[in-house]
Amino acid sequence: MSVPKFTMFFKPFLEAVMDGELHTAKEVRQSIAAALKLSEEDMSIMLPSDRQPVYANRITWARTYLDKAGLIETPVRAKYRITKAGKKALQSGQEIDLKYLEQYDKFREFHPHDPKTVDPGPDDPVEVKSPMEILDDAFKKVNAALADELMDEVMHLTSTDFEQLVVKLLLKMGYGSGIDDAGIVTKPSYDGGIDGIIKEDQLGFSSIYIQAKQWAVDRTVNRPEIQKFAGALQGEKASKGLFITTAKFSDGAKQYAENLHGSTIVLVDGSQMMKLMIKFGLGVSVEHVYE
Repeated sequence: MSVPKFTMFFKPFLEAVMDGELHTAKEVRQSIAAALKLSEEDMSIMLPSDRQPVYANRITWARTYLDKAGLIETPVRAKYRITKAGKKALQSGQEIDLKYLEQYDKFREFHPHDPKTVDPGPDDPVEVKSPMEILDDAFKKVNAALADELMDEVMHLTSTDFEQLVVKLLLKMGYGSGIDDAGIVTKPSYDGGIDGIIKEDQLGFSSIYIQAKQWAVDRTVNRPEIQKFAGALQGEKASKGLFITTAKFSDGAKQYAENLHGSTIVLVDGSQMMKLMIKFGLGVSVEHVYE
């Protein structure tokens, strides 16, 4: 079973506090989870931002909506109690949804009527999401579009500029922090299969060796390429390698890197590279902040 839409938490929330006593958020969550028969798998589903489980977020917003309608109250921080209006709602036998809540003036002030946001009913395939989920979904779409635009820009770089970009990315991520000239791009004439090096300590005892492939996004890096890189690392007596590409990796390439002995090779494909650039603010700037 999937997690019910957030409006379907209204009634179970009221039922969880229907005895008129104060109940903690934890007690309410447990009661609702039992009433709706949510499995461990259901409760482990996270929001796109990974900040909170979906079911917990929907319960939180159900609480907010019920509070704005005056069906519950919070006389003590994080403790909830049903009101007379809430008991009346349960006794009415009516469906407790957005349409039901809109009969209350207080709720209409908080949630102005919009036909697009009125609960379409349990049989309608359209899912009503909580405001946080809508914001998270929009954020995910914006970042996906940004990643595509960013990849277009990256693919227009020269090979040398691409290698410099990769080194800058690792420095942005904190590798080589506090070390002078921590990141270098090797000379084009260098034929050892190493495109860049990041120093991890002041004296250079430990370093990350980089191979950067600016390949077409629909191209695949196969096992032989990783084997060559592993050989290059052995030639440098290096134990840490990063193979980063704008393309993708075959299963064989991933398996080889995972089972390698003597050195560690981390694989970063184009999709992951764009996510890291966005996360660490390389090649992008903040447009809006919602606090």
